Amino acid sequence: MVSPPKDSETRGLEAGGQEAGAYQVLARKYRPTNFDSLVGQDALVRTLTNAITSGRLAQGYMLTGVRGVGKTTTARIIAKALNCIGPDGKGGPTPEPCGVCSNCTAITEDRHVDVLEMDAASRTGIDDIRELLEGVRYRPTAARYKIYIIDEVHMLSDKAFNALLKTLEEPPEHVKFIFATTEIRKVPVTVLSRCQRFDLRRIDSAKLEELFRGISAKEGAKLEDGALALIARAADGSARDGLSILDQAISQAGGAVVAEKAVRDMLGLADRVLVFDLIESLLKGDVKRALALLGDQYSAGASPVVVLQDLLELVHWLTRLKVAPDGAADPALAEAERTRGVAMAGTLTMPVLSRAWQMLLKGLSEVRAAPIPIQAAEMVMVRFAYAAELPTPADALKTLESGGAAPVRTSAPAPSNPGPRASYTAIAGSASPARAPMADAVAQPTASALPAPESFAAVVALFDSKREAMIAAHLKRHVHLVRFETGILEFNPDKGAPKDLAGQVGKLLSQWTGVRWVVSVVNTAGEATLHDQEHAAAKADPLIQSILDAFPGAVIETIRKADHS
Repeated sequence: MVSPPKDSETRGLEAGGQEAGAYQVLARKYRPTNFDSLVGQDALVRTLTNAITSGRLAQGYMLTGVRGVGKTTTARIIAKALNCIGPDGKGGPTPEPCGVCSNCTAITEDRHVDVLEMDAASRTGIDDIRELLEGVRYRPTAARYKIYIIDEVHMLSDKAFNALLKTLEEPPEHVKFIFATTEIRKVPVTVLSRCQRFDLRRIDSAKLEELFRGISAKEGAKLEDGALALIARAADGSARDGLSILDQAISQAGGAVVAEKAVRDMLGLADRVLVFDLIESLLKGDVKRALALLGDQYSAGASPVVVLQDLLELVHWLTRLKVAPDGAADPALAEAERTRGVAMAGTLTMPVLSRAWQMLLKGLSEVRAAPIPIQAAEMVMVRFAYAAELPTPADALKTLESGGAAPVRTSAPAPSNPGPRASYTAIAGSASPARAPMADAVAQPTASALPAPESFAAVVALFDSKREAMIAAHLKRHVHLVRFETGILEFNPDKGAPKDLAGQVGKLLSQWTGVRWVVSVVNTAGEATLHDQEHAAAKADPLIQSILDAFPGAVIETIRKADHS
C-alpha cells in the first residue's frame, strides 16, 4: 500500500553518506504517486478509476477532508492520470499513470507548465483569479489538459469566487479544475454545484499502523508495537501528521529501537494504565490518590490538557462499551486494559458516565484557558471526585419523593480515607426532605407534625412562630376570611396580597400539620382583615379613646409581639 521512493527522490546519495540538504522528510519521501498507493480512500479511488476508464471526466473536482489525508496528493495523481502518455508516448488518460513519461515525471517533480498549482491562502483576491483565468483560453503547451489545482480554495474572497463561476461552469474542453479544502462549508454552493465532490476519509488507525510499519522497515528503523500504536493514535487519521511524528521518533532514537515510553514522553502523553487508575480514583471519590496520580504524570512530562483528553477518551470508550459491548472494544488496547475496561463498564451506570463526560469536557476548557493549567486540572479533579459521590438527579428525586434522605451513590468500593463521602453522608442524613418539590405542590409531612390550627388567627400565629413573617403579615393585613374549617381555607385577598399567597399557605400548612389543606381564593366579600379587627378593638378601649381625645390626629398602630420560643 506504500509506494517506494522514486529514483529522483533519492538523488544526492553517495557511497559515504548523504549530501547536506538532500534529506527528505518521510511525509514527502513516501508521498503516494498513483491511486494504488493511496491509503484509506477506497471509495474515491474506485469512483475516479471508473470515471477515467469510461471517459466520464468532469470539468471540476472538489476534494475535501481533514489535513494530511491526501487532498493535494490526489489532485496531482488525477493530473498525471489525465495527462499520462505512457512509456511509448502514445497512451491516453489512464487510472494507472506510468510514472516514467515526460508528463508524469514533470508533474511528480512539480515543474509541468500545464499543471498550475495555486495556494488560495496567499492569493485570495480577484486579481489573482483574473490572472489565472487569462491563461484558460490558451491551449496546453505539452500536455493533453491544462489543469489548475487550487489548494485551500475556501480562502478565496467572494469576488474571486464570483469571477470563477462562469469559467468553471463552461470551461474550454482542454481545461480541468481541481480544488482542495479543509473547510468545505465555507465554499459557496454555486461553486460546489459545478464540481464533483469527493470527501476524503480519516485513515483508520490500523491502516496507519500498517503503513508506518512498512515505512519503518524500508528506513531500517525498529519500533515497538506499542510505539507504532501510539503514533497511529496521535496521527488522528492523518498520514502526514503520523509520518512527521514517526520521523521525529526515529531521529530521537538515534538508531536504537524506538520504545513506547520514548514516544509517550515525546508526545507528552499520560501512561494508559495510570489513566485507568486515575479514573477509578475519581469515581471512588479518593481525592488524595487522584491528585497524587495527576502530579506523578505531570512530573513525568504529561500535559494537564492531554491528561484530561485521555480521561475524556476513556470515558467515551467506557460509554460505548456500555451500550455496545460487542463492537466498542478497542483492538489497540492491551488485553489487560481491555479486560479492566469491560469490568469498569459493567459497574458504572449511564448517568454516572454522562456526568463524568460533561464535567471533564467543561474542565478541559477551563484548563486550556487557565494561566497555570496544572492548578486548574487539580481543581477539576477535586470537583469530579466530590460530584462522583452525589446521587444522580433521578435517584435523588425518587428518594426525596418517598420521604427518605438522599443516599450516597457509590460507583466503586469506598476509599480508605474519609474523603468527600463522609462529608456528604453527614449532610444528606441531616437534610430535611420537607423542601423537596412534589408534583402536586403538597410536601410530605415531617416526622413530628404540629396540631392543625383551629382558627384563622391561629393560622397567622403559626406562620409567625415558624418565622414566616412576610406571609403572616400578608394574611393579617390583606386577607378577608370567607370560610375556615380544618383543612379548608377560603379568603378574598386585596391588591396588596401576592398572587401565589394561597399556594404558599396551603403547601406550608400541609407540610407542618400532616393534613392536606385546600386553600382557595374566592370573590365573595369576607370579614375584615385581622389588622382592621385589632385596630377597631383597640380604638374601642376606653384608655385608648381617652388618649385619642387628648391627641387629636394620632394614628393607632397595633404591635403584637410574637412568641418565637
